[in-house]
Amino acid sequence: MPSPITPEGYERLQEELKRLKNEERPAIGRALEEARGHGDLKENAEYHAAKERQGMTEARIRQLEGIIGDSQLVDIRRQPTDRVAFGAQVTVVDLETEKEASYQIVGEHESDLDQGRISIVSPLARALMGKTVGDDVVFTTPKGERELEVTAISY
Repeated sequence: MPSPITPEGYERLQEELKRLKNEERPAIGRALEEARGHGDLKENAEYHAAKERQGMTEARIRQLEGIIGDSQLVDIRRQPTDRVAFGAQVTVVDLETEKEASYQIVGEHESDLDQGRISIVSPLARALMGKTVGDDVVFTTPKGERELEVTAISY
């Protein structure tokens, strides 16, 4: 089943894939050639480090190609503006601490909590889906239940 992804997330993954293929791969190739020129490969730390870097880079390239190939681009401009749906920027207030936070609901491969992007499969995102401004949301975290109020929705 395809995984939903925002246009911005899709672009970030495409840019990373392009950088790995067009910049990282050639740089690793040059490092390997240089290391080979230093002689005996068995005891050549530079060669082994470059080979390891090559393996990790190729694995990430395959992973990105798989993610991109399995992604379904979702046009967030077509989402209902009065309800929380995929791609929404949701502002909430914790009813216990009165702290405000803002999250964008995105695909699982583009989530980044430090950037305020939460995965659509996360407990918070699942609890927010379909809610409107003024609705209370209760969800379970490892620290227990939390209750939030939706204060704004935008796309």
